Amino acid sequence: MRNRMIAGNWKMNETYTEGVVLAQGLAKELADGTGDVDVVVCPPAVDLKGVAEVIEQENAPFALGAQNVYWEESGAFTGETAPNMLTNIGATYCIIGHSERRGYFGETDEDINKKAKALMAHGIVPISCCGESLEVREAGKHVEFVVDQIKKDTEGLEITDSSKYVVAYEPIWAIGTGKTATADDAQEVCGAIRKTLADIFGKETADGIRVLYGGSAKPNNVAGFLEKEDVDGALVGGASLKVDSFAAMVKAAM
Repeated sequence: MRNRMIAGNWKMNETYTEGVVLAQGLAKELADGTGDVDVVVCPPAVDLKGVAEVIEQENAPFALGAQNVYWEESGAFTGETAPNMLTNIGATYCIIGHSERRGYFGETDEDINKKAKALMAHGIVPISCCGESLEVREAGKHVEFVVDQIKKDTEGLEITDSSKYVVAYEPIWAIGTGKTATADDAQEVCGAIRKTLADIFGKETADGIRVLYGGSAKPNNVAGFLEKEDVDGALVGGASLKVDSFAAMVKAAM
């Protein structure tokens, strides 16, 4: 049985002070607990310490995640963050391979594979993103495209605990555009992702890996996605920046 997951990607939003206030509000709203739903918040790097302190002080029912990492342990890599820096600050999850990182900063599947290995070596759970553009979707090649991403992103990975690796399917055309894939669209690709994971790691492991949907996921549509067999939660963008909307999504998943 896979625990559902609702993960909030704050992207480049919220100053340190704003992030603390948002985390405090979320801790208060979810004070009664989240049941079997794993909740993660992923603030900008400069907010991580403040949010970590809120989680500790409020005994908040959510985990801390980062939005990016570099695969080296240390060195002359200006602007980057090493896995042990994330561990030291209390982060237990990290988003990798988001389409914005791929599109704006030229990240490749090889980069994402290196990041996953580095994170897992430090006990941090990757939330590894994949997804197709509108052009690929309209050409009818979306399943083939995403399956290829999964194969490249997981190459050489060893997964002994399936709860320690998460995939997030985010159709690029539905991120921040207001367009949303249907629940059936999501199931088609998430099902293909799980089948591919089974081919790589075996059915038992694949059946334990959470596959999330992202792409304009909101309180009013998340329940429909969660009804699907291979959709285990959501990676939430804009709706994670408001306490009420993000908490509503968590409660919908409970």
